[in-house]
Amino acid sequence: MSLAFIFPGQGSQSVGMLTSLVEENSDYAKIVEEVFTIANQQLGLDLWQLVSEGPMENLNKTEYTQPALLSVSVALYRIWEAAGGQKPEMMAGHSLGEYSALVCAGVLDFADAVLLVHKRGLYMQSAVAEGEGAMAAILGLEDDVIKSICQQVTEENNKTVAAVNFNSPGQVVIAGYADMVKIAIEKLSEAGAKKCVPLPVSVPSHCALMQPAAEQLAADIAEINLKEPMIPVVNNVDVITETDVDKISSALVKQLTQPVRWVECVSSIVEKGMAEKGAITMIECGPGKVLTGLGKRINRAINGAAINDITSINKALELTSNT
Repeated sequence: MSLAFIFPGQGSQSVGMLTSLVEENSDYAKIVEEVFTIANQQLGLDLWQLVSEGPMENLNKTEYTQPALLSVSVALYRIWEAAGGQKPEMMAGHSLGEYSALVCAGVLDFADAVLLVHKRGLYMQSAVAEGEGAMAAILGLEDDVIKSICQQVTEENNKTVAAVNFNSPGQVVIAGYADMVKIAIEKLSEAGAKKCVPLPVSVPSHCALMQPAAEQLAADIAEINLKEPMIPVVNNVDVITETDVDKISSALVKQLTQPVRWVECVSSIVEKGMAEKGAITMIECGPGKVLTGLGKRINRAINGAAINDITSINKALELTSNT
């Protein structure tokens, strides 16, 4: 069996994530404390208090959501290691989750990464004025149709809207100027989309509107010492595993303005895992189980599980030890 770890992005956060785990296991609690102590020092705030107590309104602010999710995912992976969990052969992360994967693969130091994603969130929020950007999930329509309509709306109005997250077959997220997203939704509905759902976000991620944020992020990444990955990480932008640290840095910058090709990322992991060992297990390392659900839609051959509390960690340990 081949094992891969996948890491979630924004949208998976919730107040109280990791709380039960900390209360039920003192050894795991120490690992969580170690991770969040570093985060608190880097950010100059009590991130653990925000994660455990809220309010949700603050946790949902992009500049806090990103370091919070990174910290939770890294803590869970370190707990997995401490519990004697099997080392994965591959990793990937959805958008922000790619940073979690790179930390766990030894590319980024956590202290550097938690400050970097905090700044990333600030840059993303400041790139587009609040209320001007929007995102929407489009269900039940072919990818090419969605891309074509977004391109048409962009060209006709000279304002950006684009397909930015290819999450699973029949589920694509679009992003851009709020008025362009509204026009695109109307046209996509007419084209046969089963459902178009505006998302409760103000940052239009992974489209051209994030170019100012990408330029600021590039300057920060250039100051960080990256290392070659100890575990291959499939990146969102090119769907490849890079070993050259300059190319890894470049992919992180491009990720802000280019689509998350999640279907292809997962398919690439499955193809390699099935070819090498005939079976693939994917562990979602972070709060919630969004990616686990997407994985089932992408390929039914995936044996998926999410780890985020004592029960799920024990089940995943048993699953990977018996296969």
